[in-house]
Amino acid sequence: MHDHIKGRIACFEQRKTVPKVNPSILRWARETAGLTLEDAAEKVGLGEARGVAGSDRLAMLEAGDSEPTRPMLLKMAAQYRRPLLTFYLAEPPAVAARGEDFRTLPAEFAKRDAALVDTLLREVRARQEMVRAVLETEDEATPLDFVASFDQSQGAEALASAIRTRLVFELKTYRHGSGRGTPKGFAYLRERAEAAGIFVLLIGNLGSHHSTLNVELFRGFAFADSVAPFVVINDQDSEQAWSFTLLHELAHIWLGRTGVSGGRPASAIETFCNDVAGRILMPTAEIVQEPSLVGASQEQVMARISAIADARQVSHSMVAYKLYREGIIDQETWSAVTTLFRQQWLRNRAAQRDRARENEGGPSYYTVKRHKLGNRLVELSRRMLAEGALSPSKAAAILGVKASNVYSLTDSAA
Repeated sequence: MHDHIKGRIACFEQRKTVPKVNPSILRWARETAGLTLEDAAEKVGLGEARGVAGSDRLAMLEAGDSEPTRPMLLKMAAQYRRPLLTFYLAEPPAVAARGEDFRTLPAEFAKRDAALVDTLLREVRARQEMVRAVLETEDEATPLDFVASFDQSQGAEALASAIRTRLVFELKTYRHGSGRGTPKGFAYLRERAEAAGIFVLLIGNLGSHHSTLNVELFRGFAFADSVAPFVVINDQDSEQAWSFTLLHELAHIWLGRTGVSGGRPASAIETFCNDVAGRILMPTAEIVQEPSLVGASQEQVMARISAIADARQVSHSMVAYKLYREGIIDQETWSAVTTLFRQQWLRNRAAQRDRARENEGGPSYYTVKRHKLGNRLVELSRRMLAEGALSPSKAAAILGVKASNVYSLTDSAA
């Protein structure tokens, strides 16, 4: 047989063995990314051709009427946030493990919102698993005895005490600064949590403001891993509220309950974790001295809440919740003032952003990124890079940045 014929047969045989894309996976990947046909077609650059709209061309791909090119699959993988190999699976994979869903979701909760939260959980879970793997490889995987060490039956006050003791947390220091000239209590609380071995990240979107996650959908979540426990806080909330969320998620870690929390507590465990956080930031002894505000005007209630919140470095919503739990205000008042304080904060944040746009100055990209990632994660990555235990590409995956930014980011930690 001639060589050129053998070559053509070999090419034909090779083509036969190339796996085909499962069209149902294409549709599943798009829908779980929260994208309509029109949105997805625009994102992957599938425009009109021969009188056929881009969305219709994408629908044809998902129906199996045509085969996507490799460049198109690469674009889909990037926009749908899925590994390329996903498209060659026989069937859609199971939903990524996110632990328990502790949220009580608003009625307007949309499929796109669910997809954004799932994507965030999937990405952070992958980063957490990489951190655990590198700690195990470098023989630094020391189990933390406080993870899953507590039971709800022991009571919120006992757990609050256990967390305070383990973190060596001093309420006076929290309220009056960490000794670094800052009045912000969250920096101090986060420092204590990281010193105990917990990674604390601030994430409120998937890389752009188009994927912002509302706090009603996701306020925080905890991975109760004994080696590399992670807490993620939605930074779309106020900075004063971050402390409460962090302590709430720490309670989940002490209980060994991995999961995601939203903005509307209703389940028993969410109420319990809220009570733990509230007891740490505002001991019950302080609140029980407050006179009853049942029947007081809304203006009186809000003024008193503001005074308490400002004096104690906590959010207005947390104070309102504590007053409600202690019976100082009723449920209707609690719900009403919480909504008003939230609206007030959103207006103030919008005004601050407008002022920031007018000023050219501001912190650098690396300063902001380091703040969001937390010192513990950046320091670990820097050290492992220096020791050769992490490649720049793996460090980039852990930090959620481009490989070209890894050294500039970690060098700023030195």
